[in-house]
Amino acid sequence: MNIEVLLTEAEIAAEFAESIEARDLPEKFFYWTPQSVKAWEDVSAESAESVQSTWESLAVRAADLTKVFNGPVPVISFGAGDAQKDRILLRALAAAGREVRYFPVDASQQLLETACAGAEDDDCEVLGIKADISSPMHMVLAADVSEAPRLFLMVGSTLGGFDPMDQIRHVADCVKKGDILIIDAHLHPGTPDLVSDAQKRFVFAPFASAGVLADDGEIEFSERPDDRLDGMFMLTRRFMASRDLRLLVAGSEFSVARGERILLNFRYLFTPEAFRWLLTGHAGLRIVGEIPCSDGKTLTAVCIKG
Repeated sequence: MNIEVLLTEAEIAAEFAESIEARDLPEKFFYWTPQSVKAWEDVSAESAESVQSTWESLAVRAADLTKVFNGPVPVISFGAGDAQKDRILLRALAAAGREVRYFPVDASQQLLETACAGAEDDDCEVLGIKADISSPMHMVLAADVSEAPRLFLMVGSTLGGFDPMDQIRHVADCVKKGDILIIDAHLHPGTPDLVSDAQKRFVFAPFASAGVLADDGEIEFSERPDDRLDGMFMLTRRFMASRDLRLLVAGSEFSVARGERILLNFRYLFTPEAFRWLLTGHAGLRIVGEIPCSDGKTLTAVCIKG
């Protein structure tokens, strides 16, 4: 198993401690520990059936989509996770007689190892890249593992875990003439969704790894529109301590006072119109295909450089 490391475990542990001290936990820490990975898998299982239909639709189009690639098809997946979705597309390309080189990119060592092992089981050439996709430099370095044309993936509503106005431009900077980008977004349901128990466990998981118990505090969910773009909404999560706590993080102890709040990873939701404008009007991409999810919760776009 080959993994190129741009983000070491020591670095991410130090950043986790710094984030706890700053009372603000970014997206990457919610896929880092075994507790977080298990919680994420449970959340993913809730939408597996509807997501499957989207990826089966993409798989049918895989050969035609990549017909402009003269040689091997480099597939670079930003925020690959365990690659369950990616592998549906990879297997379809292989079935069409295309040679594939797969480059999953993720900050989670455990998920990256799972992605690489799965691709190897499918007899796909794979190089994992352990990187922080919130870093523009890491994204550029990951994209540069192969020359254009390349097939980029950013799926699983990954875009919504970052500031989408900034992140989509970093993604678009990686896309060159001849490249293809497949990207999706979680659509706003019109009224706030109910938060499932699996989602609550997922959001709480980083605290569980630091020795916090479920009755040591509570998770608060709230939603507000983002004034920068009509049709873009931010779902925020905060942990509020119900008693004085001492968290053990990366060998250091941190005190959190009763009533104190820690900002957790947020999630952006979009109307279809806002998502399309973000890709085209803001990032300068051109949408050449769309696949709506069967349950209407997700929209997947196929893009090229505009």
